[in-house]
This record gives sequence, structure tokens and C-alpha cells, in this order.
Amino acid sequence: MNIIILNPRRGGSRTLHLPRWLGWAGALMLVVLPVSVGIGAYYISHYIHQPLFSADVAQRWHDDVRGQQEQLFVLQREADEEVRALTLRLADMQARLLRLDALGERLLDVAGIRADEFDFSSAPALGGPEALGDTSDLAYAPPAFVDALGELAATLERREEQLNILEGLMNNRRQEREASLSGRPVQRGWLSSRFGRRTDPFSGRLAQHKGVDFAGKEGTDVVATGAGVVTFSGERWGYGNMVEINHGNGLTTRYGHLRDFLVSTGDIVRAGEPVATLGSTGRSTGPHVHYEVLRHGQHINPEPFLHRPR
Repeated sequence: MNIIILNPRRGGSRTLHLPRWLGWAGALMLVVLPVSVGIGAYYISHYIHQPLFSADVAQRWHDDVRGQQEQLFVLQREADEEVRALTLRLADMQARLLRLDALGERLLDVAGIRADEFDFSSAPALGGPEALGDTSDLAYAPPAFVDALGELAATLERREEQLNILEGLMNNRRQEREASLSGRPVQRGWLSSRFGRRTDPFSGRLAQHKGVDFAGKEGTDVVATGAGVVTFSGERWGYGNMVEINHGNGLTTRYGHLRDFLVSTGDIVRAGEPVATLGSTGRSTGPHVHYEVLRHGQHINPEPFLHRPR
């Protein structure tokens, strides 16, 4: 076999003489090598490694898909149960809200508070400038039932706060009512001396009587005419044995000429509660209780309080 090599610069050529077997060997290599590589690759893929897709692979894929479907079914069933539970919870909260509204309206009637001060049928007025640029919470939109539960929970919280405020107002009114003076300091007895100028029973001269006197049987209970704190329980000149009660709001009552004490300094008493027994200690002509009312330290006429119902 001859190979001719041309030289374009010099305009000549050169002939190479190759053995015949070398040509056949090159042709054989060009044919045999690709065929050998293909056969080897087929052998390796078929007998050494598993094929990329086979019946076993398809079965594994089928099993995986079926397992995922079962998991999805379980998750869906759990989600349905949770939704049903949330629905029942929502219905229960709505029923409680209706009961709270009814209770609030009833309390308004009982307390005598105007309904426009506590409107249980509407949400309180809210407002404020919008926070610009803060959109971090806008990416996720919760489901409708979550919004309903959140709104209902907020409404229940507002109702509870309103009822707490209403309870506080009622307690304040009850305390004011209990602390206000009413009734007589004795359950049995008669008015023996009024408030104002009178003839002093010891000197016979005109003098200012700073309280009222109730005569009765010795040992009769002397009761507090209002709720308060005992600020004095002991003997005082002119009064004999005396009890003094602070009722708040600048009101103080005194009970003099007592026989026995039933309360001590610092005790809390209620309206109508016995604090002592009627006697004739101190500057007294007989068994009676000397009853005084002071407002901000100044004596006032107790008689208007005597006729108030307790």
C-alpha cells in the first residue's frame, strides 16, 4: 500500500510504501474496536448492573406510591377530625358568648347602669395609623375557620373584660351603699334627746348637743349604722365607753356611754352588726347610747340618716 504526500510550497510530492498487512490491521482496528466496546457495554449493563427500568423497579415505585397514598388518606382523615372538633369548639364558644351577652344585659338591668355605657352587641371602637411597609404577615392567608375562631376568641376576651369592669362597678356601688349611713344605732329603744341646743342635764345651762340619744334597756345591742373600720374602742372622757367607726368618704360615727364592747380597734364591721351593748358609763343620767355623725371632722345632724331604710 502506497501513501502519496504532496508539498504545495515546493510543488513536489513524496510516496511512502507501507506493507499490505498494516492497512488490513488498521481497517480491522476501526471495525473491531467499536464492536468490542458496544458488546462490552451491553454485557456490563446486562449482567453486572441492574437495568435502569425493570419489573422490580416498577414494583418498588408502585409500592412507594401506594404507601404515600395511604399516608395521605391518614392525614386527610386526621384533618377532617380536627375540623369537626374545631367546628364543635366554635359552636360551644358561640353558645357561651350568647350566655355572656344575656348575663351582661341582665347585670346592667340589676345594677341600674345605662345600656349605652356597656353595649354588649357591638365591638369597641378601635383605630390607629397604618404601619406602612410592614407586610410580613400578608404572605400567608389562614383558613376561614381559623379567622372565625380568632375573632370569636377576641370577642370572648372583650366580653370578659366588660363583665369584670361591670362587676367592679357593682362592687363599688355595693360598698358605697353599705358604707352609707342608715337606720338607728339600736334595734329597740326610743329617741330621748335630739341634735342641737338643749338644757344640759348636769349644769342646767344651754349647751350644744352634738348627737342624738337613744334610751333603752341596759344590755341592748348597739349596732353599726354603716359598714366601716373600727378606729377606736375604749374609754374616753365624757363619752364613757365609746366606739368610733370610719365609714370612708369622710364619714365617721361615734357610739358613747356603752357597757360592753363587742369589737376592737381595727375590726371591720358591716351595717347592722352589733358593736357594743347599751349602758350608762361616762357623763350619763341613765342607760342610753349617745350617737354622733361627723363629716370630715365636723359634727352634723344624724337625724336625716335615721330615716333611711337599711
